Amino acid sequence: MNSDNNYNPKADLDWLLKMAWRDSKASGKRLMLFMASIVLGIAAVVSIQSFGENLKENIALQSKALMGADYKIDSDQPPNERVLRIIDSLGGADAREVSFPSMAVFPNSGDTKLVGVRGIEGGYPFYGEFETVPASVATTYQQSGGALVDATLMSQFGLKTGDSLKLGERLFPIAGSLVAAPGMGGIGASIAPPVVVPYRLIEETGLIQVGSRVDYDFYFVADPGQDLEALDEEVDPQLDIENADMDTHISEGQRLGRRYDNFGKFLNLVAFIALLLGCVGIASSVHIYVKEKLQSVAVLKCLGATRKQTFMIYLLQIAGMGFLGGIIGVLSGLLLQQSFPFVLQDFLPFEVEVGLVPDAILVGLVLGILMSVLFAMGPLLGTWYVSPLQVLRVQENNVQKSRRAIALVYGAIVLFIFGFSLWLLNNIWYAFYFVFAIITVFAVLGGIAKFFMKMVKRYFPHSWGFAPRQSLLNLFRPNNQTVVLILAIGIGTFLISTLYFTRDILLARASIDGAKEAPNLILLDVQTDERETASMGITEEGMEVINSIPIITMRIHQIKDSTVRDIIADTTSTLGSWILYHEFRVTYRDSLVASETTIDGEWPPTDWRDGPIPISLADNVAADARVRVGDRLIFNIQGVLMETVVAHIRSVDWLRMQLNFNILFPSGVLEEAPQFHILTTKTPSETVSASLQRKLVKRLPTVSIIDLRQIFTVIEDILDKIAWVINFIAFFSILTGIIVLIGSVRTSKYQRIKESVLLRTLGAKAKQILHITALEYLYLGLLGSAMGVLLSLLGSYLLAEFVFDTTFAPSWEPMLIVLPGITLLVLLIGLWNSRSVLQSPPLEVLRKEVS
Repeated sequence: MNSDNNYNPKADLDWLLKMAWRDSKASGKRLMLFMASIVLGIAAVVSIQSFGENLKENIALQSKALMGADYKIDSDQPPNERVLRIIDSLGGADAREVSFPSMAVFPNSGDTKLVGVRGIEGGYPFYGEFETVPASVATTYQQSGGALVDATLMSQFGLKTGDSLKLGERLFPIAGSLVAAPGMGGIGASIAPPVVVPYRLIEETGLIQVGSRVDYDFYFVADPGQDLEALDEEVDPQLDIENADMDTHISEGQRLGRRYDNFGKFLNLVAFIALLLGCVGIASSVHIYVKEKLQSVAVLKCLGATRKQTFMIYLLQIAGMGFLGGIIGVLSGLLLQQSFPFVLQDFLPFEVEVGLVPDAILVGLVLGILMSVLFAMGPLLGTWYVSPLQVLRVQENNVQKSRRAIALVYGAIVLFIFGFSLWLLNNIWYAFYFVFAIITVFAVLGGIAKFFMKMVKRYFPHSWGFAPRQSLLNLFRPNNQTVVLILAIGIGTFLISTLYFTRDILLARASIDGAKEAPNLILLDVQTDERETASMGITEEGMEVINSIPIITMRIHQIKDSTVRDIIADTTSTLGSWILYHEFRVTYRDSLVASETTIDGEWPPTDWRDGPIPISLADNVAADARVRVGDRLIFNIQGVLMETVVAHIRSVDWLRMQLNFNILFPSGVLEEAPQFHILTTKTPSETVSASLQRKLVKRLPTVSIIDLRQIFTVIEDILDKIAWVINFIAFFSILTGIIVLIGSVRTSKYQRIKESVLLRTLGAKAKQILHITALEYLYLGLLGSAMGVLLSLLGSYLLAEFVFDTTFAPSWEPMLIVLPGITLLVLLIGLWNSRSVLQSPPLEVLRKEVS
């Protein structure tokens, strides 16, 4: 026998490769399906990685067309003299825009709709184009005084070119439909579709009043070779002090890229889970494969092969299988990414051109080899510790492996998963939580499977019939696949069920409260002299005004002892920047509403008589402003400075469909300040709501109305689309589980044939064996899918309780569709794969001619 010290890997490499190849030719079919499970996971990861990189490149290339200019200056208030001087110093704006939400009235039908008005002057867009029907109106609408109306909106209300719509006090002819435009898209466009009109006619509408939410944008075309990043660094701080902002097409592209990057990271994790699931199948198949090869390993060692040589033969086999799986997975992923632009078209404001991404290809190849080897290493250790005496032993010998070696292998697996998750998420804590969750789910499912087998052994139902008893015995027979199948079935079910439950949570958080007092129609920008008219319009229709909320706009002038200007100039400040620039819309009342909970202090304060005015802050404002109860704040209320003290801090449930405020004042302070009002009511149906909106807009054309039913419909539609995309990726986990299931049956095929022959020798009929097989897979499918649903219920409950802080009301789809559906699927696959078991003659086992 050769000594381990004489082992020379380089000299023996040719022999090792030949041995690995010869052995794999006879045994490759057993591992082929498990390689397919690796292929699916790699295809999912590579396709998402590749498409993500293509998306970033497309955003960078099309960032000018997405903005419509090289850079812009924007503000939510009319630019002051300082801002105008900065604009002039840049050569003057090449185009300008004013935008705000408003109600549009369609005179032909009397219908009304909340729209996003965009008043444009100049040659905007300078990159990209207004895609209109007819095409010519994209450049003539400003001269003709017509309106470009969102194409979907025109279809929804049966509008056509030549019809008219009314914005405020002015009637506009519809010049054409607007199919696409820079800055068009997102949730805002779904709730308030865009209507583009000439800038010069905005004043005639009378829509810009006290409290109106108006954005002012000034667009610029840069000089050739101009350094926009340097310009942004120089000018943006000056604009920040004046409550304005500069955005370049580069920064806008980066912001948009980050938005899709976060969604891509989540999809990557779902795909990564599919890959991990395939690796569980690899570990299981190699475990059975190595068990069957222990005799051959013992023979090789008797003939002089060292433990390193025998180990390397099978390691090279697995690495080769991983490399081949990586190649197929990469090719499949590159093919799959071609479908992504169609799958994600509702989320993308532009067309994406896909191409090859070398990094994604390299990741796929490395993953194929590395994960196959890592997950196969545990079972492969059996070849290292097998004794040459094994060839002389008839009985099965359980090889004792080194605990230290096993610990190193599993440690390496955990470290790899953590490292890959960290690379995907770029956040060490998110990666840690993801790995912890994966280990927990795998551990729970594996523990349940082993516990189930132990309970079946301990409380075996001896009184049952032959077929049921035999099917239970198969769950803990030698070479059983109970643990790996329950893992595969449970993880896939867990993913799909969690997607359903999470969607339910999000919809519940965004849903409209059905209580009698909960409003579903909101009137915005109601001026003080219009409040009575608006209230009468509501009561005349038999409804009541639920809320009449006064709104005062203000900005923070000073925090503690530092003015906002000083804080902005201080580069070491850690305050949230939005606090310094935000125009707060504030109200006054002496009570909290259902969405608010006291954290510190008392509201309303009972000991206030004079001095600074006590106010209540939302916890996010207090945290970003670095203030607590007792600290002083000074507000600028349209030129009047008002000193306040933080008397109360509260948490606010911002996801509730109701009016919430960052800052509350007590009654008796702001009543005489310039203000506008928000009125709310509850309409019993969409028909009544539409009728009331037509009546109110006719009387008060400058008032904007939001129907929360429409917003909820938009949110639900968006969540449905997101769920569909996630399900599309999660399908890989389910498909991987199916392949693991098929492979598990095929890998233990010889054992099954042997059992079948023994049963048939003892007198069992094919029908009985089929009954046994059906019951076994019914148990596995039911247990795995039930555990997946239960774990998903628990995880979703914790998510609702501690993350979303809401009551968890799960849907019935996972119980009524997912659980029985996956159980039936497992049963059918198990029976289909067991056909050859029933058809194998006894002599096949005696001759050991297993295909």
